[in-house]
Amino acid sequence: MPKMMIRTTTAATSSSSCYCWSSRDVFTFNTLINGFLLKNRVAEAAGIFNKMIAGEMMCKGIAPNVITYTSLIHGVCKLGEWKEATRLLNDMVSKNIFPNVFTFNVLVDTLCKEGMVGEAEGVVEMMIERDIEPDRVTYNSLMDGFCLRGEMSKARKVFKLMLSKGSMVNVVCYNTLINGYCKHKMMDEAMMLLREMSRKGLVPDIVTYSTLVDGCCKVGKLGVAQKLFSEMQACGQLPNVQTYAILLDGLCKNQQLSTAIQLFKEMEGKKLDVDIVIYTILIKGLCVAEKIESARELFCGLSSRGLQPDVRTYTIMIDGLCIGGRTSEAEKLLFEMEEQGCSPNGWTYNVIIRGYINNNETVRAMELIQQMVEKGFSADAWTTELIVDLLCKDKVDPALLPLMQKENYELNLPRLKLNRSSDHPKKH
Repeated sequence: MPKMMIRTTTAATSSSSCYCWSSRDVFTFNTLINGFLLKNRVAEAAGIFNKMIAGEMMCKGIAPNVITYTSLIHGVCKLGEWKEATRLLNDMVSKNIFPNVFTFNVLVDTLCKEGMVGEAEGVVEMMIERDIEPDRVTYNSLMDGFCLRGEMSKARKVFKLMLSKGSMVNVVCYNTLINGYCKHKMMDEAMMLLREMSRKGLVPDIVTYSTLVDGCCKVGKLGVAQKLFSEMQACGQLPNVQTYAILLDGLCKNQQLSTAIQLFKEMEGKKLDVDIVIYTILIKGLCVAEKIESARELFCGLSSRGLQPDVRTYTIMIDGLCIGGRTSEAEKLLFEMEEQGCSPNGWTYNVIIRGYINNNETVRAMELIQQMVEKGFSADAWTTELIVDLLCKDKVDPALLPLMQKENYELNLPRLKLNRSSDHPKKH
C-alpha cells in the first residue's frame, strides 16, 4: 500500500475578495469525503480535501472542519498510516480546529491495534488535559490494546476504571476482556466475567458465548464448551455457523469424532448454511482419526452440495491420503486441484513431499522438492527434519544440495553434508 500524503498547506488569499458560502457547502464536501472513505477510496477523498484547502475554496468560506479531519484520520488509520494520522491531527490543531472525542478515539484504536499502547495512553492523557472526557469507546480500545499485548492486569485495571464510572460498561466491553482472557488461556477469569455479566443484568450475546466456547476448546475443556453451547441456546442465543465451526473444530482436535459427526448432522437438520469451512474441519477430523475412506467420500460429495474445495481442503485431503499410504491418489488430487484453478501452496507441497518420504518413495519426493523450489516455495521444519534424516542415511541425491543452497533454504544442508566429507567445512 503506497504512503498516503495529504496536502495541508493553503495558499494566501485576500480577505477582501472572499465570498462567504453557507456551511451547507462544507457539509457537502464532508459527505463526499466520507463516502469515498467508506469505500476505501482514500486518494479521491484526499483530492477533495486538497480542493477544500486550495486558495479559491478557502476564499469562498469552504474550509475543513473537525468532521473533515476526523474522517480523513479514520481513513488513513484504516490503511495503517498512523504517522499520517498524527500529522493530520497536528495540522488541525495548528489551525485552531480542535479534535473531539471521535477524533481521539480513532487514534487510540489505531495505536492500540498497532501494539503502541503506550502512545495510545498518551493520547488519552491529552484528551483529559483538553477537558475531553474519554468515553466507552476510548477505554474499550485501550483495554483491547492491553489484551493484544497480553498485559491482562493492565486491561483489568482499565475495566475497573470503567466500572467505577457507572453505566459505562456494556456487553461489548465484557466481550473484549473475555476475549483477552480466552486468548491467554485464563479461562477461570473469563468464566467469572460471564457470571458477573448476568449479576449486573447484562445479557451475554453470541460473541460472548462463541469466544468462551473457543477458549474452552483450546484448553481441552470440551465438557464446559458443550455446556456453554447448550446454555446459550437455552438463553435464546442461537449459535451461528461460526459458533458451530468453533465447537466442531474443538471436538475434532480433541479426538471426539463421533460427537463432532453428531453436531454436524444437527447443523444439517437445522438447515444451516454449511459452508466449506465446516466440511474442511470434519474432513480433517476424519483424516486425523485415520478414517480416510469416510473423509474421501465427504470430499467427493462437495460438488454435489454446490461447494468448491479451497487450497486448505485439498491439502488436508492430500495429507489424509498420504497418512493412509495412498500417495498415488494424493498426487492425482494435486493435479486435480490445479486443473480446477486452485493453485497448491507451500503447505500443499510440504504435505505431499512428507507423504512420499514417510512411505519410502524418496525418488518422487526429491522430484517434488525440485518442483516446489521452482514454484518459489520452501521446506518447513517438519519436511526439513525428514530431509536431514535422509541425508544422514545417504538417501538424497547430492545434486539436490546446490539447488537448495541456491534457493536459500534455512536447512544448513550443504554444511551438514560437508561436515561428513571434510574436517574443515567451508562457511556459507
